[in-house]
Amino acid sequence: MTLLSVQHLAKSFGGVTAARDVSFLLERGELLAIIGPNGAGKSTVFNMVGGQLRPDRGAVLLDGQDITNTAPQKRFRLGVGRTFQVAQTFLSMNVAENVQMALLSHAKETGGLWSPVRMRHRDEAMNLLKQVGMEEAADNPCSALAYGDVKRVELAIALAGQPKLLLMDEPTAGMAARERSELMDLTSTIADTKGIGVLFTEHDMDVVFGHAERVIVLVRGQIIAAGTPDEIRHHDEVRRAYLGDDHALDRPKGVSPS
Repeated sequence: MTLLSVQHLAKSFGGVTAARDVSFLLERGELLAIIGPNGAGKSTVFNMVGGQLRPDRGAVLLDGQDITNTAPQKRFRLGVGRTFQVAQTFLSMNVAENVQMALLSHAKETGGLWSPVRMRHRDEAMNLLKQVGMEEAADNPCSALAYGDVKRVELAIALAGQPKLLLMDEPTAGMAARERSELMDLTSTIADTKGIGVLFTEHDMDVVFGHAERVIVLVRGQIIAAGTPDEIRHHDEVRRAYLGDDHALDRPKGVSPS
């Protein structure tokens, strides 16, 4: 069974149509990117899938279950994890405690926070941190981490909910080139190993074309193309509307436009 089925989503804000008849599927273990120019409707579609926005029309199904009107908190417990463009962590806590808080939430144990957090779900947190390469930093405060490491911690926090579906909003924003590649390589490995479907938005086309298995292109709230990275790279309408004739992906790596 398909993991995520997005069916004919539509959303308007006043007289502005942000999404029109958007439909796509996502399979387990697949990385699917949504791209498009500013104002294309990427965030609107992404937030309808995540539950932050309710569509005017259409449906979102997870494992065949209709979650169109389900609150984000309940989606989390149904297996929808999320990371954000600006990493969301508790800077006053150390790395392990951040992950432990997510584990407490998933286990519905947040009502008893008067007992020390550091004593609960520690082993599970350490296992998740090991998966993202942050085990050795477990006792470091999040406020002292480099931004690329904060994004890894945020990924561990998302994994604490045992997601079937992982939503990543601009996952590499603010990161250096090597960090971007390393984070997406890590995400791809975890998704493949655990069978997690990953839906992400991204402006960096090297990230998109280097890591997505399929790409959806939105322009003015509509899907104008969907396919493999190679198909999208050479799609005439996509090139005219978004990539441009001098797109960097047509050049060898390390070569800048003159």
